[in-house]
Amino acid sequence: MNTKDVLLELRTKNNMSQDDLAEKVFVTRQAVSRWETGETVPNTETLKLLSNLYNVSINTLLGSPHKLICQCCGMPLDDSIIGRNKDGSLNEDYCKWCYADGTYTYSDMDNLIEVCIPNMVNENYTEDQAREYLKQELPKLEYWKRYEELSDDGQFEAFKKKLIDEINDLHIEGLPRVEKLNALVGSYVNLEYPLPNGLKVKFLDDNVTYLGNQLESEFGGDRCFGILANMDFIMVCTYEAEGANPELVLYKKR
Repeated sequence: MNTKDVLLELRTKNNMSQDDLAEKVFVTRQAVSRWETGETVPNTETLKLLSNLYNVSINTLLGSPHKLICQCCGMPLDDSIIGRNKDGSLNEDYCKWCYADGTYTYSDMDNLIEVCIPNMVNENYTEDQAREYLKQELPKLEYWKRYEELSDDGQFEAFKKKLIDEINDLHIEGLPRVEKLNALVGSYVNLEYPLPNGLKVKFLDDNVTYLGNQLESEFGGDRCFGILANMDFIMVCTYEAEGANPELVLYKKR
């Protein structure tokens, strides 16, 4: 799809007139018209405004001329899983799991490999093959090539360690000792919890990346513990396979 067609489709989908769009991105209606006829293309600053307005990448606005992959884990990127900068804008170099709110979430390549492997193994691809592939390919990605420049000198890892200590200090019965927290996107872990009145409630934002983990209960059985946390809270729950029948154990503000 060409840029002109993408821009026309997005404006129409969002029920905006050319005048409406022009006002939102600080151009004239004639400029919008010229974009949609293919006479001109928005400049870089306007593309950034359009990206924020429509919540799509600049790559998408330009007709997806590039195949985007996360420069930390190598995952193919589409607009739904692209990471965000601190100002909420999309960062087309990373996925939500590796880069959230302007923060890189992995500083240990071996840890990242262990997180990625379960998502790669299938009947045609063994764990050893997945591990070997990642060991060869990850060092070629921009984040790991520029790690010393891009890293935060261990600040995020120190924050994770503090969170882990706080969770373990809760001494929740049946919860094993937490050893690590991984980046988890809200939409994948935002379970619905039943209320006494029969209604159900969600506590998370689908578009936010949290830190968390899943652990088997020390009591055995079919239920697992789920842990989620960020700067503001710690949440512990239990659930069955695939997140079925969730129960909230603790929600604690930090």
